[in-house]
Amino acid sequence: MPAPALAPLPEPPYVAVVFTSLRAAVDPEGYAAAAAAMDGLAAGQPGYLAHEGVRDPATGLGITVSYWRTEADARAWKAVADHRGAQRLGSERWYADYRVVVAEVTRAYRSGPRPPSEPDPGSEPST
Repeated sequence: MPAPALAPLPEPPYVAVVFTSLRAAVDPEGYAAAAAAMDGLAAGQPGYLAHEGVRDPATGLGITVSYWRTEADARAWKAVADHRGAQRLGSERWYADYRVVVAEVTRAYRSGPRPPSEPDPGSEPST
């Protein structure tokens, strides 16, 4: 398993989709398989930048943030047929509760070393 790392992101603007969920205690194998399939499918979509996620195994509370170039790209991902099927199963089976928040990122910064693919915001003027 690779060491954890923050997802490399471009300079803003871009869109963040924050998915906060409370997992139901059913079908962990089916959920894991669907989550892995959705990770791969999302990564191949136009406008996909990255995603990051965490879940507390004790409480089932999780947060996944996916990053997209535009809101239209994020909306297109929501409409992908396989993703729609996973959303339906999530609502019916895997989640006790969830919330989706879509936000436009206008500023971003980080501590620590930046990967070569991520620009240093101090090196170029930011809008």
